[in-house]
Amino acid sequence: MTIGNLMRLLSDGDVHSGEQLGEALGISRAAVWKQLKKLEALGVEVEAVKGRGYRLSQRLEPLDGANVVAHLPASARHHLSRLFVEDQLPSSNAYLRERFQQSAGHGEVCLVELQTAGRGRRGRGWTTPWGQSLMLSVGWRFESGVVALEGLSLAVGVVVAQVLEQHGAAPALKWPNDVLLKNRDNELAKLAGILVEVTGDAAGPCEVVIGIGMNLWLPDALRDTIDQPVAALADTCPHIARNQLAADMVAGLLDMLATFEARGFSAWQAAWNQRHAFADQPIHVLQGKKKHDATAGEVDASGNLWITEAAGQSRRLVGGEISIRRRL
Repeated sequence: MTIGNLMRLLSDGDVHSGEQLGEALGISRAAVWKQLKKLEALGVEVEAVKGRGYRLSQRLEPLDGANVVAHLPASARHHLSRLFVEDQLPSSNAYLRERFQQSAGHGEVCLVELQTAGRGRRGRGWTTPWGQSLMLSVGWRFESGVVALEGLSLAVGVVVAQVLEQHGAAPALKWPNDVLLKNRDNELAKLAGILVEVTGDAAGPCEVVIGIGMNLWLPDALRDTIDQPVAALADTCPHIARNQLAADMVAGLLDMLATFEARGFSAWQAAWNQRHAFADQPIHVLQGKKKHDATAGEVDASGNLWITEAAGQSRRLVGGEISIRRRL
């Protein structure tokens, strides 16, 4: 029995008695209670209904591979070589990196309900409760080398934003790898992060794993533990069809990856700048322990962000370990 089996039983939002859950899972009522406690430790809110049983505070839609594939358009099915849907992994990016080591990985997608060692840019952790986020990784092999991948993470951001717009959201993009959305306090806050990992030759074939972690629902208890403003898609789009969203995201990413090498980031440059969260706004530029003030400009055809410093001098930021923050 896995946590995933229990979650799928509870995902309908109805009340289930301990006896019913035990029979369905082939375990004792005491074992059911222990598993429910594990769920709570994973950030899943479970309500005990006196005399009746248990239910989830938030109705969930578990990931279903067949459902996701059924919603893919023909072009995406053509590019998809394999879809993995896992209950729990240390990291979906690491999973696909291992696939590449096994001479697979290209055109493969991994969706996961819970990551135990997920990380974002600059090594930060990314934690969400079981089943309440969209966490996926896509593997792709490019032939032209690392130089041809300039701006790839920004193109991913454009795809994510466009898919969210199709679902009724109004996201903004924060250079270089974040997707923002207004939260319940009506402030732009982090909704999703993008992590692109590249291995291979600077001038020859290389392998790319793109990871996306997106908050769909965030319990209040978890929000209180996060050290920055965060948003969840349910803040503005409460009726989320999770498998449909996953399919749309996979389709958009695969279609983009299939043409990126030939077109370059310039094909997505205007779309990124249209969604630029901090365009012409004062920002802090953080590089290591150094911080200085500037005004944000647009991104260029290589995905670099142009800024104007306090002395009036313009220069470009080239990603790496640089971050920006809005200056209040």
